[in-house]
Amino acid sequence: MRLTGKVALVTGAGRGLGLAYARHLAAAGAAIVVNDADQEMAEAAAKAIIAEGGKAAVEAVPVGDATAAQRCVDRAVTSFGRLDIVVTNAGVLRDKVLWNMSDDEFDAVVTTHLRGTFTVARAAVRQMRAQSQGGRLILVSSVAGQRGNFGQTNYAAAKAGIAALARTWAMECARSEITVNAILPIALTRMVATIPGLETHVAAVERGEAVPAALRTAGLGTIDDVAPLVVFLASDAAAGVTGQCIGIGGDRLALWHHPREKIVTHRSGGWSAEAIAEAWQGAFDGALEDYGVEQPQ
Repeated sequence: MRLTGKVALVTGAGRGLGLAYARHLAAAGAAIVVNDADQEMAEAAAKAIIAEGGKAAVEAVPVGDATAAQRCVDRAVTSFGRLDIVVTNAGVLRDKVLWNMSDDEFDAVVTTHLRGTFTVARAAVRQMRAQSQGGRLILVSSVAGQRGNFGQTNYAAAKAGIAALARTWAMECARSEITVNAILPIALTRMVATIPGLETHVAAVERGEAVPAALRTAGLGTIDDVAPLVVFLASDAAAGVTGQCIGIGGDRLALWHHPREKIVTHRSGGWSAEAIAEAWQGAFDGALEDYGVEQPQ
């Protein structure tokens, strides 16, 4: 799992999961470009990586537009000469139910998560193709993007879009030997502290206490439980893994299904509303999919 000689860009790496990804990649031998909207946090993260024996440079800019993306890629090239690995982790939350969500709250989340992933990946792939030595795109999606989550219209939509980007880009980047995967990380961070029942566990983790075994089995652990998946996907061991959505958290590692047709029926000459209603009772009723993120007990 050594990444010696590789250069990785991690967006939103000033703290939390982003910092964990950056530190684990650095420990595996990669030089890191730490991106974060907060200059002080980005610099502190880079200093921590360097103190642990790694290499790091900083590009403090909020991702979203093409200029910010290019700045991040240029920082990798000017500091370390190339770019091999990108982790599009940067994100914000603006949770509200549909009827209370403003345009600005919707746009802020979609801009950072979805548009930020697009612009950073586009700039990165252009650089990787110019290098002609392949690469790794590791996109950060979410279980909310797969199943939906109450109060997260903007976040769920963006994360679902990121999963679709992984599948599409895996096809487009295959000839360039660039793999593209989406990860669905779950960890006890401040971002999940608003979920009823989890705030006490988040506080316990921040105090350095161990995560209860039942929560770990359910897929909830620390940020350091999640980061090894990023190292694996960045390594040569994952050269044949692309176009996938992979979940990780606590003791749980999961490969997710892609959306596909579940039940299909046909009617010669097409369908009327009445014919659909009749067929629905026979073919589809009782087979509807469930939805919503399952909350650990």
